[in-house]
Amino acid sequence: MTSRGDAVSRPARRPAAPLSHRVVLATGWTRRGLALLAGACGALAMAPVGFVPAMAVSLTVAVWLIDGAERTATSRSGARRHLGPTLRSAFSAGWWWGFGFFTAGLHWLGAAFLVDADKTAWLMPLGVVGLPAVLGIYAGCAFALARALWSAGPARLLALGFALLVTELLRGSLFTGFPWNEIGMALGSNLVLAQGASVIGLHGLTALAVPVFAAPATLADRDGAGRRNLAPTLLAALTLIGLAAFGVWRLAGGPAGDVPGVRLRIMQPDVFGDGEFTYENKDALLAKYLALSDRATSPDRTGLADVTHLIWPESPFPFILSRDPDALDAIGRILPKGTVLVTGAARVEGSQGSPANPPRYFNAIQVLEHDPASGAAAVGDTYDKVHLVPFGEYTPFLGLMERLGISQFVPIPGGFTPGPRHRLLHVPGLPPVVPAVCYEAIFSGGLVPRGDERLDRGVILNVSDDGWFGRTAGPWQHLAQARLRAVEQGLPLVRAANTGVSAIIDPYGRILEELPLGEAGVLDGFLPRSIAPTVFSEINQFIPSIAACLLLTVLFLVRYGDGRRRTRNL
Repeated sequence: MTSRGDAVSRPARRPAAPLSHRVVLATGWTRRGLALLAGACGALAMAPVGFVPAMAVSLTVAVWLIDGAERTATSRSGARRHLGPTLRSAFSAGWWWGFGFFTAGLHWLGAAFLVDADKTAWLMPLGVVGLPAVLGIYAGCAFALARALWSAGPARLLALGFALLVTELLRGSLFTGFPWNEIGMALGSNLVLAQGASVIGLHGLTALAVPVFAAPATLADRDGAGRRNLAPTLLAALTLIGLAAFGVWRLAGGPAGDVPGVRLRIMQPDVFGDGEFTYENKDALLAKYLALSDRATSPDRTGLADVTHLIWPESPFPFILSRDPDALDAIGRILPKGTVLVTGAARVEGSQGSPANPPRYFNAIQVLEHDPASGAAAVGDTYDKVHLVPFGEYTPFLGLMERLGISQFVPIPGGFTPGPRHRLLHVPGLPPVVPAVCYEAIFSGGLVPRGDERLDRGVILNVSDDGWFGRTAGPWQHLAQARLRAVEQGLPLVRAANTGVSAIIDPYGRILEELPLGEAGVLDGFLPRSIAPTVFSEINQFIPSIAACLLLTVLFLVRYGDGRRRTRNL
């Protein structure tokens, strides 16, 4: 037997490395997997989940991944020697982070490929995996740019903020733009925090969100005495508290009241798929729309006679409304004098078989009124959609795509033609209308036309068809982004969506009335008044430049201050 004194002493177990060190030192597929999971976690901050702290986890890991983007060499003695930063490693981490973020946030796109599964199901990987893979390039470029500006200490948070702001701006403009779920929506999806958009807009929220949510990464930093640097995280927390306080103060102002004499009715038909939306079924469809629109919902809303403005969603007709006398006649018979119908509708210019004037199709919003002379509905003002959806409404590189068997979802010959510019829509009885067809509502600062009359009052009208995406996160994300346009501009938002979510939203972003997703019905309400022009509405074209310059200025001031302190300590 051995006594206790003779027992062999075992070496003490080494403490586990901190999480930050594990991320920084990760290599290979471990590093890629961490980046993928971190990006996917960030998508939880978006609607409909809206778990804001998820973006803090995502961007904290992003900072540590960029910290670890260094080339190293191992000497014969086993010591590791740093050879300096590598942009390739940073780009790789950023691409995997972006791939995770966009795959988790845009997975619902797969539903669109199942609408006509016989023709498009085989293309589903292009939407569910291919698009996130392409969008991941933006995040990869952001991580590489941030690494080029990288330094030790809190300044690196500003480098990442500047880089992601630049690439998010590019994502919203290159190739017609696809700014879906910009990082600032982590703040913009929360009604209280979203009030900051009235001053700095979505791009300003992005510039603010990145350093704020990435700040916990600096808790792993220690000075020469081994102390943690708490200042960046405390400053980030105070920034969020200040933003929330501003939001609470702004929302405490109460409702702005209603526009007198305007009684709205939004018709949500919930018509999509199952062979219902066909030309052969056009009469039944129109009959359904008219019956829904004239439905009694309360003692003071017994039908269209108690409505001043009827709103129908995007392109609800499987035919060209303005060229169908029977449809115009049916609408005119049920539309009372003084009631205006505003509806999405495809329209066409030119004619088949005319080489000199071939047909051009537009995705439009049209205004219809009862014509006493003919008894039919007469088409008034029209707005043509400017921002078309790639592969949905037009096909880039059409010849190549057709050879590959890839076509757009909407079966319009040659695709839709974009409208010439954003402009106001004039609707009798309403203040100036800012039209937004479908995903035009996700473009910050691009809706209100410049050069037209000043919008001291008005309303944003968003007609959409989110039926392509079923009962997924897509329609809720679309609603959240459209709602932020109301906050930015200080204008109410009226939204008519085929399958939902239809809503009336006040200029603070509060949803006053709402029709659930996937439910047919009508939504009655009044038009909220607009409020005084917001700071953002006055200077929105300058916000991205101001935000980028501020981030760069503070970045270099912090780096210069850190450099001077290190010099004094030598």
